[in-house]
Amino acid sequence: MNMKIAFVGKGGSGKTTLSSLFVRHLASTGSPVVAVDADINQHLGPALGLADEEAERLPAMGDRLALIKDYLRGSNPRITSTEKMIKTTPPGEGSRLLRVCEDNPVYEACARPVELDGGAVRLMVTGPFTEADLGVSCYHSKTGAVELCLNHLVDGQSEYVVVDMTAGSDSFASGMFTRFDITFLVAEPTRKGVSVYRQYKEYARDFGVTLKVVGNKVQGQDDIDFLRAEVGDDLLLTVGHSDWVRAMEKGRPPRFEQLEDGNRRALQALQSAADATYEQRDWERYTRQMVHFHLRNAQSWGNERTGADLAAQVDPEFVLREQAPLPQHA
Repeated sequence: MNMKIAFVGKGGSGKTTLSSLFVRHLASTGSPVVAVDADINQHLGPALGLADEEAERLPAMGDRLALIKDYLRGSNPRITSTEKMIKTTPPGEGSRLLRVCEDNPVYEACARPVELDGGAVRLMVTGPFTEADLGVSCYHSKTGAVELCLNHLVDGQSEYVVVDMTAGSDSFASGMFTRFDITFLVAEPTRKGVSVYRQYKEYARDFGVTLKVVGNKVQGQDDIDFLRAEVGDDLLLTVGHSDWVRAMEKGRPPRFEQLEDGNRRALQALQSAADATYEQRDWERYTRQMVHFHLRNAQSWGNERTGADLAAQVDPEFVLREQAPLPQHA
């Protein structure tokens, strides 16, 4: 199946750890994977085994936004220049689209291969929020590059895009939370742990977002009962302590095949839950939501910032779909 999957949760919930384990699991099955670190704290690279120095050298998508815009714009006549593109600009006739299994200038500039047990994945990162950004920009200027890429992404069969989202409910500052086939919310069995769930559930209710809760750091039946009482049927599974994860966090991960059987079954359950949403894909709704958030952004700040009517960028005849034409490479 082909899936776009988000991992969300409050800071410290184990969101990045679980997303990295899921990426490793998918790679071990031989599936093509693009992993994206869209968190303000850039930890996915180290969680996938990169040394801190290697992770710091990863190219930041936020620093290459002009290149991304220039490539995705293609020959779309509704977009007069890259300066008129914003993070929600939707594709239309003539736009270049991204596919998981291809080489293109965006991947060349922003993605790096990470070797894992049993396979390799492409890793992309938004880039950290630096001191130079303080007082002059917000982190959404970084994640805008991810949103723009997701808006132009057509993922094919048996391909996965896994995004480690920014912590908390900050993802709702844009429409990016609607870009996924399924969202896994990692929650600890505490009141604070489930508070992000309540926010996500409320915001996502009107947009058909498929949301499943993964209980983390669970120590017994009382923790399971607490989570079940708080999130009901949205609780997909729970995980507890892992010696494998502890070794990974020390920088000495064993072979992935040595991950505990219970945790391997949990990762397979995550994949099964993601795959089960494939038949529910609605490309018309997906495109309609994309346009909805673009028009909201255009009216609230985009038109003023660019000096253009960004509503004119919407191609009313275009629907992003799995059988969309291949992008035309320059």
